[in-house]
Amino acid sequence: MTQIPDGHALSGKRALVLGVANEHSIAFGCARVFRRLGAEVALTYLNEKAKPFVEPLARELEASIFAPCDVQKEGELDAVFRQVTETWGSLDIALHSIAFAPREDLHGRLVDSSSEGFKVAMDVSCHSFIRMARLAAPLMRDGGTLLTMSYHGADKVVPNYNLMGPVKAALECAVRYLAYELGESGIRVHAVSPGPLKTRAAAGLKDFDVLLTEAVARAPIGELVDIDDVGLTAAYLATPYAARLTGMTVDVDGGLSIMA
Repeated sequence: MTQIPDGHALSGKRALVLGVANEHSIAFGCARVFRRLGAEVALTYLNEKAKPFVEPLARELEASIFAPCDVQKEGELDAVFRQVTETWGSLDIALHSIAFAPREDLHGRLVDSSSEGFKVAMDVSCHSFIRMARLAAPLMRDGGTLLTMSYHGADKVVPNYNLMGPVKAALECAVRYLAYELGESGIRVHAVSPGPLKTRAAAGLKDFDVLLTEAVARAPIGELVDIDDVGLTAAYLATPYAARLTGMTVDVDGGLSIMA
């Protein structure tokens, strides 16, 4: 596992992380790095079934806020931001690590995807990021950073990624438009695009083990990335070191995306 350096690059910052599922999730890796670099963190979990897996992680990170957030349920995202407002009154970083598609649509061909399945995947995986941005922006009075998670399948065809390819492409496009619209408020917006990772969400993809093996073989660095690699990149984008960067999709994949 990647060594997380100690430091104060995010000291005094407040970071909301949406979508922690368990200790292996990308969202947790990002939250852990934020905390190690000095930020206060707020974590959300999907529902009561997920809570026992996430609550110990919230304690480990001394999370100031620990709240449920199912973006498909009316009012839950708004409730999280009310809690952020009441607890902190401001926000510096908001990270969105949420994606979902109905299994039958995810495992089938794009051409066979249902209208309802496509709508659900787009709402949960893309539009919820836009809703998060709308709620976060008023709390970022001194500027801030909005982050979301994408994947190489948004730009190139990855076998078995199917419906999620167009959905992630829409998410990356939303990042650019939000960067344009919020830039005058000092809010920077980025997508981070990790290489293949052993997460619960990725396990739902057909032949995912093959994808992992091929990634190791083809990546110039010759190793898989881990959740802390992703967290370190997300943290960098939220620091003054990246103050003049916005609207980017940043690949964290050991160089895999440069290969033909």
